Amino acid sequence: MKEFLEGSMTVAKSVALCRPGVISAYPITPQTHIVEELAQMIADGHLKAEFVNVESEHSAASVVLGAEATGVRSYTATSSQGLLLMGEVIFNIAGLRLPLVLTDANRAVSAPINIWNDHQDTISLRDSGWVQLYVENNQEAMDFHILAYRLAEDKSIMLPVMVCMDGFILTHGIEIVDVPSQEQVDKFLPAFKPLYKLDVDNPLTLGPLADPDYYMETRYAIHQTHKKVLKLLPKLTMEFAKIFGRSYDGLVEGYQLKGAEKVIVAMGSVCGTIKDVIDQMRQKGKKVGLLKITCFRPFPAQAVYEALKNVPKVAVIDRSLSLGSFAPLASEIRALFFNKTKRPKTISSFILGLGGRDITMDSIKQIFSIISKREVDNEFIDLKPELIKENYE
Repeated sequence: MKEFLEGSMTVAKSVALCRPGVISAYPITPQTHIVEELAQMIADGHLKAEFVNVESEHSAASVVLGAEATGVRSYTATSSQGLLLMGEVIFNIAGLRLPLVLTDANRAVSAPINIWNDHQDTISLRDSGWVQLYVENNQEAMDFHILAYRLAEDKSIMLPVMVCMDGFILTHGIEIVDVPSQEQVDKFLPAFKPLYKLDVDNPLTLGPLADPDYYMETRYAIHQTHKKVLKLLPKLTMEFAKIFGRSYDGLVEGYQLKGAEKVIVAMGSVCGTIKDVIDQMRQKGKKVGLLKITCFRPFPAQAVYEALKNVPKVAVIDRSLSLGSFAPLASEIRALFFNKTKRPKTISSFILGLGGRDITMDSIKQIFSIISKREVDNEFIDLKPELIKENYE
């Protein structure tokens, strides 16, 4: 059934269709509408679940950790400083191999205080062990939460999944969304039957002290499981397509890549703008394309390589920074092609949209123009030189 929905309401409906038993969250802009709607569903009796009010995001993460550890499908959502406050527990959830799903409404990180969109919050926790999926629009937000639970709870995976959606742009944007039926979701996502759980009748220990003789193997195991995700996720999206009628690769999406001589690599909602620019430029005979990264962790190296190996010029857009070093997504792309015999002639790195600054069609056209002439590194687009001071002594 098609509905005209705000992105946050889309996520709430998707999560409710997944039948979580415990939800806990602390409100933070621009995530608040998601959990507000879920709390209302529970209060009205439309969703059979426990909503646990807490005093902070750290506590919210701790509650859903405990719920998952007892074998209950659970959910939380956060953003920006909230995600960072969860940081300690975020690592614990992955280390305990608990298949939680979390929505992050991507938002800039303070200071200075900024409530608008970029990817710094989730990128800062890219090495926590969580699978990270980035969505372009609200239909993907609907679908990828359902996929996230199926992926996380697969017996070969048992890892948490973070669904990342651009704050305000998607969370507060209104689009037509195809909302699946409960019967469709139940067919794709069976009831959660954990491999292990805390049970007084069958006691076990989760998260014990691991000395140097044991710790490294736990990290190795998570690393190896991420490789399994790269194989499993495309299979799950094929099964998803048969039930719901919408097709995804799950790892990457190519747009107008055939014969493209210049390709932009990006994640999130900006991909919609890039597609519009590409359509305009293709009408003028320009051979341009887009490679959208959906799965950032684990990084789909082989899929990216196959998509870009014959492209002469590549531009990578980052909406985050690794201060004092190279941009995160661009670093992944460049590292992938290091020592490869077939690779782009140039891989340029661009920083855009930090703190919610608009990424316009002109911004994208400027990128295509720049890579036609030269290779650049950490090139800031739409920067305001008049606001920059040389030093702050």
